[in-house]
Amino acid sequence: MKFDEYESNQGNSADADAPSNESRRTFFKTTGATILAAPAILTSRKSLAQEVIPEESLPPSPPTRPWLRELPEAIEPLEQTDLSNHIYPPNCDANSQNGECGRNSHQRWEEFFGAADRPILPGQADTYDLRATAINDYEYHPDYARQLVWHYLSEGGDSNPTIHARYGRPVILRLHNDLPLNHSGFGTPEISLHLHNLHTPSESDGFPGDYFSASKAGPTMNGPGHWKDHFYPNIYAGYDEFPKSAKNPVGGDYREALGTLWYHDHCLDFTAGNATRGLAGFYLLYDELDSGDEHDPNPKALRLPSHDYDYTLAFQDKRFDANTIQIFDDLNPEGTLGDKITVNGIIEPVLKVASRKYRLRLLNAGPVRFYQFHLVTPNNVQQPFTYIANDGNLLPKPLLNRKNVQLSVAERADIVVDFSLYPIGTVLYLVNRADQTSTRGPKGVKGPGMKVLKIIVDREPDEPDVSQVPAKLRPIRRPTAAELAIAPVRKWRFERQNGMWAINKKFVNVLSSGANMAKGSFEIWELDNQSGGWSHPVHIHFEEGLILNRYVSDIEVPVPGFEKGRKDVYRLGHNEKIRLFIRFRDFTGKYVMHCHNMVHEDHAMMVRWDIVG
Repeated sequence: MKFDEYESNQGNSADADAPSNESRRTFFKTTGATILAAPAILTSRKSLAQEVIPEESLPPSPPTRPWLRELPEAIEPLEQTDLSNHIYPPNCDANSQNGECGRNSHQRWEEFFGAADRPILPGQADTYDLRATAINDYEYHPDYARQLVWHYLSEGGDSNPTIHARYGRPVILRLHNDLPLNHSGFGTPEISLHLHNLHTPSESDGFPGDYFSASKAGPTMNGPGHWKDHFYPNIYAGYDEFPKSAKNPVGGDYREALGTLWYHDHCLDFTAGNATRGLAGFYLLYDELDSGDEHDPNPKALRLPSHDYDYTLAFQDKRFDANTIQIFDDLNPEGTLGDKITVNGIIEPVLKVASRKYRLRLLNAGPVRFYQFHLVTPNNVQQPFTYIANDGNLLPKPLLNRKNVQLSVAERADIVVDFSLYPIGTVLYLVNRADQTSTRGPKGVKGPGMKVLKIIVDREPDEPDVSQVPAKLRPIRRPTAAELAIAPVRKWRFERQNGMWAINKKFVNVLSSGANMAKGSFEIWELDNQSGGWSHPVHIHFEEGLILNRYVSDIEVPVPGFEKGRKDVYRLGHNEKIRLFIRFRDFTGKYVMHCHNMVHEDHAMMVRWDIVG
């Protein structure tokens, strides 16, 4: 059975592959030399001449007994930390004299907080404090040794916490880098936090070259530091086109709202290593329509299932050695395909649910595996569910009676499952049927699949279920015929180049823009994958796009229903091409597009693009 199909030319600048500017990893794979700009302590690698082990020669991870650990019954939101009364309250400019890294000044600060030279006042923003921290005794499974992971920790000890935010309410997130500078093994102790895919000013986007630690700074930073303040305005895209007013109190276009976002490390050349070490968490964003309250009396509210029945599930593929310790090859451009799937950091967990509707937010947190999830009974009978959102964007209308959901790396899907249809004691399984034996991507679909999560309907709800899934969700703004007629067409080709991964035959150069777009403009982007058998989940930072056309071997194919909303990850299989419409609004600065197979982006399949005022 075939894996279900997803239904002016300008590349990088001419100097993009100059040795002084190219990707750090490209440099030490092609020359074996030490680079002064490298953020990693180069001795942290086993050796710069380390042999790359072919993926197919890796032994399987040791077996585990299934269903030994339970997930919590609810995902609790992170409590705020009051940074306005901190000794160093957040400010527009970097507080470098007191340990903040050399970031650029926050854009449009005065519009939200007053004078640019004044720190925030109490009540002006929701503020959070997180620390990237090494944990040395983490348990993936009772049958495996306790081992090293890196997590984002809150003041209260919450690990990779879920942040709840609201449109119209700014967030300041302060991130401390407490990772050990003498780290050895995969990953690097420099970090750059990316909130995927918030409409965020460039200096807070988590640009890969903006990595920092106490001793090192990326090539697009002004200096190292111990911490960094990220400014998330939580405005709708189109803030300048649809100004804030009494009738539009948030500002921007409410049709552009996102709901399910996630944050993860995005350090140049080490995104895969750092993310698979564990640096990833959810950021949920609500507004008047998707309010996060199924009891909401506002007639505009959708009243979708809400806390405690709004549940986040992150999936990561991992590989473990004979001693049950996680392994990952930073240097191999093919990467390391995991054969154990963690769900919220646990191998083969159990989730006990009440007999009512749940909103399950599914995230493929990488680094490389694709999924096709099915909900099945113990004898493999598929169960239906309702598909309501893709890539954080509510669809215009729900897709009913779905039997599977596909997730390439970094894609999200929100589904609603009605567990009231099952008697108390019912057991269900979430299984992955995507047949994938290498990091090239899935080969097809193969049943019965790998069971990754056991679900038990074990109790009646504490109160009546008043949640619903309306026939219409969020309206969508589509480009007009006039806009399509005048939109410039920009072509991007994703390909293999000299054993590495390239876009338009160029490797990433974070110091130089491969394309400049005027603020307020729009374009048609053509994404084309002719590479030999590899799939590329292409991610565009900052703005979502609308798929106009899909092609397989230059023959147009239908765009499936779950791709008819706004998207920020576009799955490109072999010989596939996509045309999409995208706008560039509200902020200026540097952003990137890259393959979100994290190994591919770490091995140079990324391009910088800039919005210019």
